[in-house]
Amino acid sequence: MKRDETQLIPAPQSLGRLRLRLTAWYVVTLFATLLVLGIALFATITNDFDSNLDTSLRVTAQSLVSAARTRGVEAGAGSVVAPGRQLFVFGSGGRSVGSAQTAPWLGELASRAARDGAQAARHESADGSLLRAYAQPFIGSDNRRYVAIATGDEIEVEDKYTALIAMFGAAAIAAVIMLALGGWFVAGKSTQPVERAIAHMRRFMADAAHELRTPLSVVRTRAEVALQLPRDEGEYREALRQIENESTRVSKIVDDLLMLARADTGERPIECNRLFLDDVVLDAIESARSLAEPKHVRIDIHEFEEASVLGDAALLRQIVLILLDNAIKFTHEFGVVIVDVGIRDGLAVVSVADDGIGIPPDHLLRVFERFFRGDPARTRDMTGVSTGAGLGLSIAQWIAEEHGASIEIASELGRGTRVAVNFPVAGRDAM
Repeated sequence: MKRDETQLIPAPQSLGRLRLRLTAWYVVTLFATLLVLGIALFATITNDFDSNLDTSLRVTAQSLVSAARTRGVEAGAGSVVAPGRQLFVFGSGGRSVGSAQTAPWLGELASRAARDGAQAARHESADGSLLRAYAQPFIGSDNRRYVAIATGDEIEVEDKYTALIAMFGAAAIAAVIMLALGGWFVAGKSTQPVERAIAHMRRFMADAAHELRTPLSVVRTRAEVALQLPRDEGEYREALRQIENESTRVSKIVDDLLMLARADTGERPIECNRLFLDDVVLDAIESARSLAEPKHVRIDIHEFEEASVLGDAALLRQIVLILLDNAIKFTHEFGVVIVDVGIRDGLAVVSVADDGIGIPPDHLLRVFERFFRGDPARTRDMTGVSTGAGLGLSIAQWIAEEHGASIEIASELGRGTRVAVNFPVAGRDAM
């Protein structure tokens, strides 16, 4: 049976791999985001560099034109100084004015500018440097056509921002590392509820298998014994009666498991209507008397006050039956179970008290756990048969929570147990 459970329920190693995959997805997503942002940032900065450089070259060329017109071409060309820029004046035929030798591509740029107007150009030199130039044609004081050219090194300008790009890259790497660590932590936190749910499921399946295995084994054994030898009618009847009892127990466990499963998934609809808790309790007591008669247990009603609540009549009846059933089971023969219904401190309260064996203090905090039955010696009836599967109070707690109620348990060993359920009181205008 456990081998089948292992195959059906994810192992802890699978959750470890899930945690690793979640962390990897976090890192990959952030890395891709930073990569896209980095590329966009680099493209934006590069475009901004080029635009600023072109603007600077145009302004410098215009300053050179103004100086040449004012002081003469040769004097003006030597009077303008711009850091990081080279300035030239060319004639309309592409010859440099005042410079012994210039690069051929500048002469070609000057010729185009003289012919077609202002020009911007980009040139890669033999040493690998990237130069940008701006050529501005103008008419000198001698009424001849000239071209003023300003050049700048594109790489030198971009190098100034290398530190900024490097800082962004370092920050991106640090962010990826931090996200990897944080993602691992967050993924661990994310998988913790899954781990708890799986652990709960494993325990639930193991407990359910254990509870079902015992009565099924009894049914099989009694059937095998009954079939081994010829028997009279009375013996067959007794065997069938015992099989019926165990089958009823199995059916009760399956019904409880089905209700808890529906409760866990929210598939059990709650029909809330205004009703009177005292009427529900009275109906449950009548049904519970059949359980009390074999042990000669008396069910007494002490306080019985009208109490209006909002709730599902079937579920409220079930929670009262669960409390009465437990009280009868753990009360001595000829014992007494006391039921009270009334309004206390603004709450509608139903309480069930018995004078039975009581609950050990260390078990009080666990009585609502599924399949918890405490000391086996205390969970058997007068015939020594195990009483229930330990699901009743789990169902009672779920019903109480669905109705906004709370359950209080007080017990003393050897003197009995009192269980009270406190419901919100429904107003007269409640539906």
